[in-house]
Amino acid sequence: MSAAESTKAESTSAESTTAHPVLSRRRELGATSARSLLLTVLGEFVMPRAEPVWTQVLLDVLAALEVEPKSARQALARTAAEGFLVSDRAGRRVRWSLTEQGTRLLSDGAARIYGFGTTAQAWDGQWLVVLVSVPESRRQLRHRLRTRLAWAGLGSPAPGVWVTPDPGKQDEVAGVVADLGLTGVTSSFVGPFGVIGEQRAVVEQAWDLAEVEEAYEEFLVTFSDAAPAAPAEVLAHQIHLVHSWRRFPFLDPTLPNELLPEGWAGTRAAALFEMLHSRWDRPAQQQWQRLTDTAS
Repeated sequence: MSAAESTKAESTSAESTTAHPVLSRRRELGATSARSLLLTVLGEFVMPRAEPVWTQVLLDVLAALEVEPKSARQALARTAAEGFLVSDRAGRRVRWSLTEQGTRLLSDGAARIYGFGTTAQAWDGQWLVVLVSVPESRRQLRHRLRTRLAWAGLGSPAPGVWVTPDPGKQDEVAGVVADLGLTGVTSSFVGPFGVIGEQRAVVEQAWDLAEVEEAYEEFLVTFSDAAPAAPAEVLAHQIHLVHSWRRFPFLDPTLPNELLPEGWAGTRAAALFEMLHSRWDRPAQQQWQRLTDTAS
């Protein structure tokens, strides 16, 4: 599964939104839900500390990312209703803590986000092929299966056929089909590619790598020249960086180098993410701590 997803009290927060195009990309931020950004903030700053956070801190940080207070409050309420947050009062003020379920969700997401894009292991040429039959009439079940197998990195070159060059995902796939009650109509095979056809043709049919690479190129354009200076700017940029990166574990099937186009943009994007996240982490965390200390 990381974003998902800086404060009005500081004069630099309003300026940073207009001074840096990475934070004023209306098309990208406009399509981003307040809840998704909230999850990114919780995963990046609240979860590691295992401490409650005041409502106003979250509202101020989200405001620096162009989330209206009403939308931010709705995101908090929705996240709490889903069982990921719990609130408690101190007089007229409210603070929020992650539940066990919320901590588990964000921990799993962090492991996927920060472990994504690392150096790929050598590929032995083996494929996992999964055949699963779901009637067209059960569209919701088909959608759930497609979503979960795609999240696991599998692609579908033909209806009812799912493939991945990582046979190590057998247990994960078995868990998915068992959860969905499809074990009885599912079969799997592991082996090398045969003499008929071309592997790259299967890759083209199973995954839209051009779309994935376009997303990587957009990420590179967005962040390559990002240079926040003030602490509030660094905090906002770090949130936006993680939030933008957290979609790639879903988009990118992480294929072996042998199956990727030459000059794959994902390699450069992963290096940029790692460099910037490392560079901004300490000042962003320090700024978050200042905000929480001031609010306490």
